[in-house]
Amino acid sequence: MSRAPNLSRALTLETPQTTPDGAGGFVTEWHALGTLWAEIRASAGRERQTELGPQGEQRLRMLVRAAPQGAPQRPRPDQRFREGARIFRILSVTEADAQGRYLICLTQEESPA
Repeated sequence: MSRAPNLSRALTLETPQTTPDGAGGFVTEWHALGTLWAEIRASAGRERQTELGPQGEQRLRMLVRAAPQGAPQRPRPDQRFREGARIFRILSVTEADAQGRYLICLTQEESPA
């Protein structure tokens, strides 16, 4: 990493919590863990076929400050980021630099439910 990242976007890190729905099933609720500041860049895009025809899919690369393994503020692939009404499912998390100062989170934007 040759330049300092521009961590200018405030993202809420959310984690899922599954609770019984009272009818034998479960409901997933999302709970905020805190705010992480990120630099967001477009990554690979692709087109996929759905029941309604072709749909574009854009992945985004989000760079955030690192946190130790197991720390609640360290993103995980079962979590998501929220920016206002926008939701980004976390697909993978990896260290961005040898010093472990930043993490790269590959995300997929989703429609709110």
